[in-house]
Amino acid sequence: MIFLSTAVLSLAALASAAGVPSHSSVKRQVTQLRSKYDFVIVGGGTTGLTVADRLSAAFPKKNVLVIEYGDVHFAPGVFDPPTDWITAAPDAPPAWTFLSLPNPEMANTSAFVKVGQAVGGSSTVNGMFFDRGSRFDYDAWTEAGGKAFAKSKVKWDWQGLFPFFKKSVTFTKPDAAIAQRYKYTWDVSAYGGLGPIHSSFSSFQWADQTVLGKAWTEIGIKPAKECAGGNKEGICWVPASQHPVTAKRSHAGLGHYADVQPRANYDLLLKHQVVRVVYRNGPKSGPPLVEVKSLADGHLFNVTVTGEVVVSAGALHTPTVLQRSGIGPASVLSAAGIPLVLDLPGVGSNFQDHSGPPVTWTYTKPYTFFPLPSDMVTNATFKAETTAAFAETPARGPYTLAGGNSAIYVSLPHTTPSYQSIIAKIRQMATSGASTAFLPPDIRSDPTMAAGYASQLLALATLLSNPAAPSLETPWATAESPGTAWSFLLHPLSRGTVRLDSADHLAQPILDYRAGTNPVDFDLHLAHVRYLRKLLETPTLKGYGAVEVAPGSEVAGDDDALRAYVKQSSTLSFMHPCCTAAMMPREKGGVVGTELKVHGAEGLRVADMSVMPLVPGTHLSATAYAVGEKAADIIIQEWKKR
Repeated sequence: MIFLSTAVLSLAALASAAGVPSHSSVKRQVTQLRSKYDFVIVGGGTTGLTVADRLSAAFPKKNVLVIEYGDVHFAPGVFDPPTDWITAAPDAPPAWTFLSLPNPEMANTSAFVKVGQAVGGSSTVNGMFFDRGSRFDYDAWTEAGGKAFAKSKVKWDWQGLFPFFKKSVTFTKPDAAIAQRYKYTWDVSAYGGLGPIHSSFSSFQWADQTVLGKAWTEIGIKPAKECAGGNKEGICWVPASQHPVTAKRSHAGLGHYADVQPRANYDLLLKHQVVRVVYRNGPKSGPPLVEVKSLADGHLFNVTVTGEVVVSAGALHTPTVLQRSGIGPASVLSAAGIPLVLDLPGVGSNFQDHSGPPVTWTYTKPYTFFPLPSDMVTNATFKAETTAAFAETPARGPYTLAGGNSAIYVSLPHTTPSYQSIIAKIRQMATSGASTAFLPPDIRSDPTMAAGYASQLLALATLLSNPAAPSLETPWATAESPGTAWSFLLHPLSRGTVRLDSADHLAQPILDYRAGTNPVDFDLHLAHVRYLRKLLETPTLKGYGAVEVAPGSEVAGDDDALRAYVKQSSTLSFMHPCCTAAMMPREKGGVVGTELKVHGAEGLRVADMSVMPLVPGTHLSATAYAVGEKAADIIIQEWKKR
C-alpha cells in the first residue's frame, strides 16, 4: 500500500500542475527566475530530469534550473482506458512528430518519428517496454572510442553502466499465482535498487501469447531466465515501466520531478525554448549564458550560469541547440548563416535508429482463444469488464499489459550460416577506407568523421560476430491473425543526419535517415527476414494452418526480390533515435568525451540519447535513465572535488 499511495500522490500532483501549478518550483516567466543558477539543464525529458533530480539532491545549496519546451501533463499508459488496446491513447501528452526526408535507398519512404513534448519527455509517450541492451552492446561503445576511451577513468562499458541501471529502477516481482500462470521468470540481482522509476510485469497476457512463444522454441530459440542482467540472447520476458499496483505509467515527470518536490533549489521553467548557449569570449570562456525564448510572447532573455550547462534536449533537438550556438559542422553552420564558434562535424552527423520489415501470415484453421485484442473492439461487455478491472486495487486485466512483455533476441551467427562473409565485408570496408563513401556528403571529406566511422564499423564487426550479442529483435504480445513478426535491425551500419533548418533556425530540425546507404544493412535485413520465415514451418503454426502473406517463398528465394521487399515494406523508425552528439574522441568525430563534456567548450555537457556512439539493441528508455544517473554521478563527483 505504500506503493499505491506514492503513485496516487504523484499523479495528483501532476494533474493539478497541468492546470494551476501546485509546486513553487514551477516557473512560467522570466520574472520568476533567480538572478543566476549553478546548473542549467536544457530539456526536462527522461535524462534531463534524472540529472536535475540528482544534482539538486546532492547540492542543496546550489540552484538547479530545468528549461522545458512543454508543460506538465498527465501521462496515461500506452493502452490505458478508454482505448481499445489497438489504438493509441486519445489523452496522451503532446508530442513532436517528424517526417524525415524521403529515403532514396528505401523506395523514397519517409521515417515517422514521435518524441515527447512534456515534462518527462518521451518517457510520457513511449511504449513502456523497459528492456536493456546486452553487455556487449555497451562494451562496443568503449571499443569504438579506441585506446583513449579504454584508458579513461570513466567507463561506459557494461561494468561501468550496470550499477546505474540498477540505481534507476525499483523492480517489483509479480504475484506468485500470476508468475506461475504465465511462467514469468526474473533475476532480482539484475535490479536490486530502489530507484524512482517502477518496473513490473503485467497481471495479464492475451490468450494466444503462448502460440508464438512455443513456435520460437521450435526453431531453436531458448528461453532466458533474465535478460536485463547483461546476457540477452533468447526468448525474454521484459517488464514495463509501470507501477506494480496501479499499472499506471511510471515516467521521469513523476519519479524525478513530482515525487521529489518541494525542493527549494530545484526550479522548472515551462513553455520556453532554449535558443542557444552563448560564449561571450569564445568557447574557453564558459560556462556560457543560456539564451531562452518565451513561447507565450516571444520574449528573449539570457540565464546566467555559474557552474555549467547540461544540454539534454534529446537526440533530435540537442544537435539543433548546439548548431544554433555555432557548435557543429562548419559547412552546415556557414550555409545557415551562423557564425562558427566551434567546428565539431559530429554534431547531428551520427544519426541512428532501429528499422526493419515484417514477416506476415494468416491462419486458415479456426482457433478459439479468448480473450484476444479484437475482443476489445467487438465485445462491449468484455471491454467494460476490463475497464472496471483496471480500476481495481491492484489493477488487473488487459489494460495492465501496456505494449507487451515478450520478445526474442537472436545473434547474427544464430541467424544465418553466412554471417562470416557479412562480418568480412564490414571489416574490409573499415580497414580499406571504402566506408567513407557511405557517410553523409556534407561530412564525407572530414578525416575525423571517416576515422570515427571506421572505428565504429570495426566495433560492430566484433559485436555482430558474437553469438551472445543479439542482432535481431522481434517483440510480440499476441499471434492473432494476421500474424506479424517484426524484424528489428538492432545494429545498423548506415548513418543519417539531423540538421538545422537554414530557412528558420527555430523550426523543427530536418531529419535525413539515409537508411540502407551502407549496403551491408541489406545483407543483415535479408538474413533476419529469412530467419523469421522459419516460424511458418514450425509444428505450432502449421497446426493453425499458417499461410505466409509476405514476403512469400518466391520473393524470399531471390536476393534482388527480397531486397526490394525490404525497401518497400520497412518501418524506418521504431522510435529509437539516437547518437547525434556521439561520445567519441574528437579525432574520431566525437562531440563529447567520457565525462560528457563538449570537446573544446568550457562548462558545457550533453546528457541524453544523443551521446551514444552506437545504438544498443534495446528500446531506449531504460538506457536513458542509466545515462542520466551516470551523468549526474560524474558531475557530482567532479563538483565535490571542487
